[in-house]
Amino acid sequence: MGDTSVSIKLGEAILAINKDAKYAVRGNKFPVEWMDGTTPIDEADITAKQIELQADYDAKEYQRLREPEYPSIAELVVALYDDDDKAAIEKRRADVKAKYPKP
Repeated sequence: MGDTSVSIKLGEAILAINKDAKYAVRGNKFPVEWMDGTTPIDEADITAKQIELQADYDAKEYQRLREPEYPSIAELVVALYDDDDKAAIEKRRADVKAKYPKP
């Protein structure tokens, strides 16, 4: 697995630290221009947050892989009223979980 194709952008890390931050970033690179009185965030703190957010994203790869193979909402609703459908849904979910286990 190891999906590391997503790279957390500076802006995502900045907003994860301060959701109200006003800033400008050019080319997703430092330096950051702080606007409208936003208290500057240290580059090391932003970089640490990027690493943290990327690790969280990478750790949830199994969730992203499972989602498209899970039963749809419509299939789940039908299974509420039909025992055969419910058994098939439960098996399908178990198979998907076995295919993409939690780390």
